[in-house]
Amino acid sequence: MTAAAFRQTPLFSRWRPIDAARPAMSASWWQWVASTDSLTARLMVAGGEKPFRVRLLRQGVGWPRQDEAQALGIGAKRYAWLREVALCLDGTPWVVARSVAPLSQVKGQRLECLGERSLGSWLFRQPGLVRGPLEVTTHSPQFASVNGIQEGCAWGRRSVFYHGCKHGSLSLLVQEYFLTAMADDLGLPSR
Repeated sequence: MTAAAFRQTPLFSRWRPIDAARPAMSASWWQWVASTDSLTARLMVAGGEKPFRVRLLRQGVGWPRQDEAQALGIGAKRYAWLREVALCLDGTPWVVARSVAPLSQVKGQRLECLGERSLGSWLFRQPGLVRGPLEVTTHSPQFASVNGIQEGCAWGRRSVFYHGCKHGSLSLLVQEYFLTAMADDLGLPSR
């Protein structure tokens, strides 16, 4: 499977509920995109002996994109904590991810201390964590090319994680894009 085979016109223009994309998704991809467990753990198993690494691309304060703000239920011009990473196997990015949380909710969560640890290493240890519905896209992430990652994307998924329900609660949007290098290495179909 060549990288050019993945650079197709997107099947749809924006994020959609995962069930709406099911008819266009192969069974192989469904197992990856629809899973709700730790993506980091799945990648490590799939990579076998290949060393796994989280490469921090960018982390800091900024404005969310309009679709991100809408998913979080905040204003587009409201400051947010942003984190962009590449999940790499043997030095090759297989997945790029962008996480966004309202800045007012990040205080005390210590997310800024993650460095090159996976967000999942923190996220899946939180008691009472609730994951919202999965949405999918076939668009490539804009932030990846800004960070020098030119790979195409077969599928992207996102969901909002909710932690806590009183003062100090956190809503965290996690967006993960499966790159062509992963598809090629695992022998996955184009869609």
